[in-house]
Amino acid sequence: MDRLLEGLDPEQRAAVEAPRGPVCVLAGAGTGKTRTITHRIAYLVQRGHVSAGQVLAVTFTARAAGEMRTRLRGLGVSGAQARTFHAAALRQLRYFWPRVVGGPHWELIDRNKLRLVAQAANRAGLSTESDSLRDLAGEIEWAKASLVTPEAYPVAAGRAQRDTPAPVEQVVQVYRTYEQLKNDAQLLDFDDLLLHTAAALEEHGEVAEEFRDRYRCFVVDEYQDVTPLQQRVLDAWVGARDDLTVVGDANQTIYSFAGASPRPLLDFARRFPAAAVVRLERDYRSTPQVVGLANQVIGSARGRPSGSRLKLVGQRPDGPKPTFTEFDDESVEAAAVAQRAKVLLDEGVPASGIAVLYRVNAQSEVFEQALAELGIPYQVRGGERFFQRPEVRQAVVSLRGAAAGSPSGELPKVVREVLSGIGLTDDPPAGGAAREKWESLLALVELAEELAATVEHADLPKFVAELDLRAEAQHPPTVEGVTLASLHAAKGLEWDAVFLVGLVEGTVPIMHADGDEAAVEEERRLLYVGVTRAREHLWLSWALARAPGGRRYRRRSRFLYGLIPEDHPSSLASGRAPLQKRPKPVCRVCGSQLVDSRAVKLGRCASCPSDLDEELLGRLRAWRADRARELKVPAYVVFTDATLTAIAEQRPEDVPALVAIAGIGAAKLERYGADVLALVLGKR
Repeated sequence: MDRLLEGLDPEQRAAVEAPRGPVCVLAGAGTGKTRTITHRIAYLVQRGHVSAGQVLAVTFTARAAGEMRTRLRGLGVSGAQARTFHAAALRQLRYFWPRVVGGPHWELIDRNKLRLVAQAANRAGLSTESDSLRDLAGEIEWAKASLVTPEAYPVAAGRAQRDTPAPVEQVVQVYRTYEQLKNDAQLLDFDDLLLHTAAALEEHGEVAEEFRDRYRCFVVDEYQDVTPLQQRVLDAWVGARDDLTVVGDANQTIYSFAGASPRPLLDFARRFPAAAVVRLERDYRSTPQVVGLANQVIGSARGRPSGSRLKLVGQRPDGPKPTFTEFDDESVEAAAVAQRAKVLLDEGVPASGIAVLYRVNAQSEVFEQALAELGIPYQVRGGERFFQRPEVRQAVVSLRGAAAGSPSGELPKVVREVLSGIGLTDDPPAGGAAREKWESLLALVELAEELAATVEHADLPKFVAELDLRAEAQHPPTVEGVTLASLHAAKGLEWDAVFLVGLVEGTVPIMHADGDEAAVEEERRLLYVGVTRAREHLWLSWALARAPGGRRYRRRSRFLYGLIPEDHPSSLASGRAPLQKRPKPVCRVCGSQLVDSRAVKLGRCASCPSDLDEELLGRLRAWRADRARELKVPAYVVFTDATLTAIAEQRPEDVPALVAIAGIGAAKLERYGADVLALVLGKR
């Protein structure tokens, strides 16, 4: 057998061996689509159907294009082009520019795009705050990707039910002014690369002839995410020919908000009646248990076109069943996730093989905190850490300034009033960036509500101190760690263990999708993408309340109904009486109840004497620095400053006293307990 066909399953082999001409590969998650299309390219080159230099393969991310080039080189194909749509268009536009435009090349806008949008927004009388500008820029990008001109925007936005970031007339004004400013400055944005490339091929016959003589075989990956503009470029590339292979999965269409549509994929066989259509449904990524759940999630979708009805078949050995768990509040959910991640790490699963996936970036903070509490390194993908986000940093500065004036009143109300000055409104705003900022600010108000409910006489200075303590525990690790990412940022990736968290109504599906069936179905596909990221371990969880002791008003996501019965025993955390409250710790000095997180850590009220052994604290810090260097981890992963302070105050002389300190569990005891006790007893 040809070595390029070895190891392929029958369907993959059918796609690879399909003759030149139109080929549509409907490839489910984990079915080996990249392997299939790279082997197809190599097979066509090896059999002499096309030379490597005549192949142009396009995909949507630089990472995917790089992976494709690497695999092609490994198959002995080094001359084929594998690029993103924009990279391919930029290369072609630079080459043909002297003939189709003349004069010096126009520069590509990089970081100056928002500056032009700001000028246009200012002329239209709109806000020039960064989040508003990002939303306006995103709306312009949607319009251009959808081939919608400023004049056609009102009708198109209405038809698409766009949640516009400003009144339609003002968006039109910003769009038109932005284009004028950009053209006057002889600049191109990324959408212009595609527009000008398509125009060059459509309007200049000799350019099209030269290009089509150069490239004769086209491959498009992730075809379900193609926009009308990208399809126009592809049509210009291909011309009247049909040597085109497309690969995609309509079940993974999750970028409709940016103009993407699965329609070209679903209509491919209608456009090319002679096309070979191959369905890849053997899933080599996930266990049959994960695959079965994925099929259930997408099988409940409404209005699924026949071309999208792929049913995955797991090829791996059996694994653990997916776990469904309901919690009283988010902090308990996050703590349980972190504890389970710790168990997986102890069992040998690498930190890089674990992911916590959520719907919006504002959900990350409580999970960052929980992982940091257990000393588990983590990295945030596709978003900044909560306390590093510009709006959160600005909010903390504003709160700190307000705290200096000792404002009176209930803490949540005071915090909300302060944050109203930087964009917090009663209702969520329109636009993705503005809404994400609003959600981050609202998360701070909810933290204030949590503190007020648990700390007597909580005021703004105490709240700012609590925020500082939380931020201190979240210094970016210098080592690879557990991935925290939004579901969108997780697309195209996979992990051994995946935690899908926060699965409640209003989040999954997102609140603003309610009432729009198409948007709700896209949210279902987003959950499907999350499920199919897991190779072996899959955890799905939700919390009934935001904060400890809060009203349990939330409902699990509608997408979970039918996956688990209402009385499923794992719908409640095992071994936990739903409404039973754990005894709260008390101050070791005065006996008062402790509720503030730092006070619990130290084992005393903030107003009680500390009895700190400064010399011991110095030795503990020196020891921690040595261990951190030895383990190649940040110092806080060994012990946080608060934990070292608690040890230096309480000076535990035996194991029971040591583990009584918050933050020192079995893992820390096993790893560091002997050293710490030796330091306390003066034996080191």
